Amino acid sequence: QVQLVESGGGLVQAGGSLRLSCVASGSISSINAMAWYRQAPGKQRELVAGITSGGKTNYADSVKGRFTISSRNAENTVYLQMNSLKPEDTAVYLCNGYIVVPDLGSSYEYSYWGQGTQVTVSS
Repeated sequence: QVQLVESGGGLVQAGGSLRLSCVASGSISSINAMAWYRQAPGKQRELVAGITSGGKTNYADSVKGRFTISSRNAENTVYLQMNSLKPEDTAVYLCNGYIVVPDLGSSYEYSYWGQGTQVTVSS
C-alpha cells in the first residue's frame, strides 16, 4: 500500500506565503511524477503544478511566477512554495503521484492521491 500525506495548509492573508509538503510512503519502487491539484467549492479539480522524476516542471497559467514545485526524490517528498497568495487560491490542495509499486513479481505504475490540505487566503 502507498500513502500520500500532505501538510502545510492554513489561513493566510492575501500577499502571504505558504509551503505545502507531500510525503509518499509504503511499498514504492520508484516515483515517475508528482503533482499538486486544487479544488475549490463548486469548481472542478485543476492541476496546479507537476514535476517529473527528472525535474521537469509545469504550472497552471494562474500560478506561474508565484508558485514553485520542487522535490526530494530520495525522501519521496514534493513541495509547493506558494507566494503572493490571492483569495482565488483558496481551495483544498491535493497531492498526486504516479508511483511504481512491486506487484506479483513485477512492477506497475498507479496513480495515488492524498487526502488534501486546506488553504484559505483572506482578502
